[in-house]
Amino acid sequence: MSAPQPFSERQEAEEVQAVEGRLAGGRVLIDEIKSQDELRTRGYGEKEGQEYVLKPYEALYLMQSRRLTLAGKKDMTFDALFEVLLKHDRNIMTRFLVYRDLRSRGYVAKEGFGFGDDFRVYERGEYEKKPAKYVVFGISEGANTTAKGFAGAIEQIEKMGKEAVVAVIERRGEVIYYKASKMRFAQNKHDTFLVR
Repeated sequence: MSAPQPFSERQEAEEVQAVEGRLAGGRVLIDEIKSQDELRTRGYGEKEGQEYVLKPYEALYLMQSRRLTLAGKKDMTFDALFEVLLKHDRNIMTRFLVYRDLRSRGYVAKEGFGFGDDFRVYERGEYEKKPAKYVVFGISEGANTTAKGFAGAIEQIEKMGKEAVVAVIERRGEVIYYKASKMRFAQNKHDTFLVR
């Protein structure tokens, strides 16, 4: 891993107007076409069949920033929505913390490629114009991971032409980023001393 914070600068994100969603099980659906269009252009949600669906971390982010209300549940709080979504995704907190941090820095983050809690992250202003530059995957401080699994994920990300970034979530919820890349160490001929 190299120097921390590839996403160090904070920048005001271009945000959506308040939208109304509908809670259906562990999913938040957006019915109004105008709201769907605005969310789509800002990098929120996806069309799934006939429905427009917000990912759980997107719904939490919009709820926390007071840009989402739920039909029939106008008094639902962030904590109450979190409890509902936690029943369907036990890793929702890790995903939400990384997503919220990236959005607060002005980046668009979309669902990743399956490396755990990962996101495709677009350079500022490049969403829908260029492919994602980074794949960010979150790891909670103190979580166990194998070096082989970690190296394998980095190798796959680099094969896709993306930069791998590890988002470490500290116990207080702060997110610190580290660029990661695979290195090969050459055999060192001078490293052959014996200890007796």
